[in-house]
Order: sequence, then structure tokens, then C-alpha cells
Amino acid sequence: MLKFVSRSLLAVCLASLSSFALADMAHTTLAKRLAQSAPELNSNVLSLALTAMDCAVRNGESSSNRLAVIDYSLPSSKERLWVFDLKKQKLMHKELVAHGKNSGEKMANHFSNRLGSLQTSIGLFRTRDTYYGSNGYSLRLEGLEAGVNDRAMERAIVMHGAPYVSQAFSRQHGRIGRSWGCPAVRAGVARTLIDNLKGGQFLFSYYPDQRWLHTSLYLNCREQLASVSTSLTGSPVRKR
Repeated sequence: MLKFVSRSLLAVCLASLSSFALADMAHTTLAKRLAQSAPELNSNVLSLALTAMDCAVRNGESSSNRLAVIDYSLPSSKERLWVFDLKKQKLMHKELVAHGKNSGEKMANHFSNRLGSLQTSIGLFRTRDTYYGSNGYSLRLEGLEAGVNDRAMERAIVMHGAPYVSQAFSRQHGRIGRSWGCPAVRAGVARTLIDNLKGGQFLFSYYPDQRWLHTSLYLNCREQLASVSTSLTGSPVRKR
């Protein structure tokens, strides 16, 4: 019986690995089209965002119509938030976005999942419902990565508008203002942007943290699957 189960699991693993070829083609096509609409976005960051989203969907998350990408390796004075329409394969928004006050000044370089840290979290998020709070119209974010951002709801990490997120503030101070860890955006665009992202869309926050890049389950789907096949057969399945 154990032998039969192992063979069944191996068959599933092999089928899943072979399906990556078709998924890669779709991923590449989508990445190229989105990159054309957002040439300022690092193509490697965009590819990582799509990889994380694809992995989440393969592992039970429902697909989404929108994808937001934040590149926290850029200074806060730069527009570093992009929102894409995945169905139409085009850019919807390119915006300034704040990081947490304890993440850094102009550049963010410290990230945390800890309560009270006042730092930004990286990784893959899912957008949830909206509400009116102390910062006005706001969007709740659910962190999907254990130990990386999964306390986002508990920490009240939300997207909201803020008067300190503006080009005028940036010109005066050399950077935009900072939040308590929330990805705050311009007050004038907050409602439209939030309405385009609410209800189960994906948001990917990037920073070149090497530990996260090499251990995130959402960025290393193939490696996780290959590990399962290795444990069943004693040797890894060759990947193309």
C-alpha cells in the first residue's frame, strides 16, 4: 500500500513539473507585456512578483485580476508602486508609496513582521476588505508568508492615503514622509487605487533580502516540488 501511494505521489509530482513548461510560457508572455507598459519597473522584480503569484494560485489561492508591485529597493522619492490589470495586461497606476519610519529614511533597509516595530514587511500579500479608520478610507492586507508578513492583519498594516506622500513633500524634505509600516499612498489617488485593489488582489513587496529570496516558498515553488520528488525517488527530477 505504501509503495502504491508513493508511486501515485510521484506521478502527481512529475505531472506538476511538466506543467511548469506551459506555465513558463504564459509567465514569460505576461511578464513581457507588463514590462512594456512599465519600463521603469525592474524586470527581475516583476518576474519575482509573477512567480510568487503563480505559486500562490497553484497552492490553492484564487486567481486575481490585479497585481500591485512595490520595489522598496528604490528611494521613497521615486514612484515605486505599480498596479497592473492582469486581464488587459496593462499598467493602471504608478505611484509614490511610503515605508515605515523604522525601516529607514529615504531608503528602506530594515523590515519586520514584529508587532510595534513600525517597520515595513516584504513578501506576498492578499488584499481584503476596506474600512474607514483614523487614516480615512483604508484597505486591509493579509500577509501570506509565515514569519515574513503573516502578522500584517494583527499589526493593522493597511493601504491608506496620507498627506505626507507627495512630490511637494519630497522636494522639501528629500524624501516623502513615513508611516508606521503601512504602504501609504497619495491622498488624492488613495480611493481609486484602493477600489482597484480591494477584494482579493495580490500585492508583492520586494527588497533584495537574500534570506527571504532563497527561503520564500512563493519564490521557490519548483525547488519545493523537486524536494518532494527527491524524497520519493532518492534522486531529483531533472528540470529544464
